[in-house]
Amino acid sequence: MANVRAKVEELKAIGYDGIYSFEASSDGFMPFVIAAEHTETQVLSTQVAVAFARNPLTLAYQANDLQMLSKGRFILGMGTQAKPNIEKRFSMPWGKPVTRMRDMVGAIRAIQHTWQTGEPLNYQGEYYRHTKMQPMFTPKRNPYGPPPLMLGAIGAPMTRAAGELADWFVVIPFCTDKFVRETTFPALQEGLEKGGRTWDDLKIAAQCMIATGSNEKSFAEALARTRYQIAFYGSTPIYAKALEAEGWGDLHPTLRQMTRENRWLEMGQLISDEICERFAVVGEPHEIGPKLVERFGDWVDRLSIMTTYQLDPDVASQIVCDVKALTATRGS
Repeated sequence: MANVRAKVEELKAIGYDGIYSFEASSDGFMPFVIAAEHTETQVLSTQVAVAFARNPLTLAYQANDLQMLSKGRFILGMGTQAKPNIEKRFSMPWGKPVTRMRDMVGAIRAIQHTWQTGEPLNYQGEYYRHTKMQPMFTPKRNPYGPPPLMLGAIGAPMTRAAGELADWFVVIPFCTDKFVRETTFPALQEGLEKGGRTWDDLKIAAQCMIATGSNEKSFAEALARTRYQIAFYGSTPIYAKALEAEGWGDLHPTLRQMTRENRWLEMGQLISDEICERFAVVGEPHEIGPKLVERFGDWVDRLSIMTTYQLDPDVASQIVCDVKALTATRGS
């Protein structure tokens, strides 16, 4: 939190149109209290907040406050996280994730509706029941309206639910172009049809890992950290299907066993160049922008770059400028 303002100023200078938080070793909402006050046009989004570590009312309060503070620039992005993290890290119950997420979305929207209209709150679902909202606890009507709701998923059932219910869907970074086109898009289509909606009713965001650097040393570090990140994702059961789609399903149990043996630092060595380039965009700084546009340019509404290393601001600026120039040329 101490360096949020400086980071925000850096991101603005680079030219980013939005800022997202990745909830890992700190809270995903807190940085936006500062970011909202020191940005004017950038969209702010949790990508994604751990929904099942919280309840609908606390999420609704946080989202409403940030929507007000940012003057309508906040997007509430949520995801489930994995069962072991929910139960063992957050000490929260698991249950049926798709049913629970549908319930979460319904409850949040019911709460927001009560705040906006003054109508009594009476939401009763399988997991969440909200039937009391006294005036003392009711925020003033938000002039910017409730923030859009974004869901992140990889499995087809949750992706279908997102297509049916969400304003935004975010493609997580551990996805390949093949997986998105053959698995994600069909599931979203099914969800849209179930909800009586069309593609005009859903916006798509995507996160993409990149590995690049301004010199040989920085590029080597970026590549090593990206390999590790891919291996970390690949060791998680819910992400195994993305490896399977590419014919690398046998890699998951090996990575899984390495986590049990606490061999975290060795995992990245199992990620070949081919695997790395399938899950991430890899190259010299001048190559990254064109590669991003080639991979995402015909279907994404908002693209987020993900790095687990310090990306040189000059390199980041070049990538942003290249992407904007190329998408402007395409008219997208």
